[in-house]
Amino acid sequence: MATKKTDGVDQQLVRDLAGILNDTNLTEIEVELGDLKVRVSRQTQSVHAVAAPMMAAPAAVNSIPVAAIAAPAVVDVSKNAVPSPMVGTAYLAPSPDAKPFIEVGTVVKEGQTLLIIEAMKTMNQIPAPRSGTVTAILIEDAQPVEYGMPLVVVE
Repeated sequence: MATKKTDGVDQQLVRDLAGILNDTNLTEIEVELGDLKVRVSRQTQSVHAVAAPMMAAPAAVNSIPVAAIAAPAVVDVSKNAVPSPMVGTAYLAPSPDAKPFIEVGTVVKEGQTLLIIEAMKTMNQIPAPRSGTVTAILIEDAQPVEYGMPLVVVE
């Protein structure tokens, strides 16, 4: 099957990767084929807060954003976001029927649990790196998260 290429980028490959994002609910996928490196990513909008632009990643050859969602307000994710220290599933409450650890507007102290990330059947508490106010929750409950992904903004 012939695919259309523009400036050295295989458009069918990008479409296929975008399809994988949609099918798996991932936020980003990257493929290297020889000297060609293609990253396809999208932002998700949280029901808890305004979606924020993804943190800037190192420049990749032929990075192509797909399906970016315009956010009504800009949150300074680069300075104040708490990044995920691991890959796993994030939970905003200690159990499905429990009250969430935090909400937008919650004042937290350094070391206070913000959320839990389940990785390899282990529940890992994610502490606040500093005291402040939670101004945005950038994920949904039970959402898969990736290493370095912004989770919560504490200002």
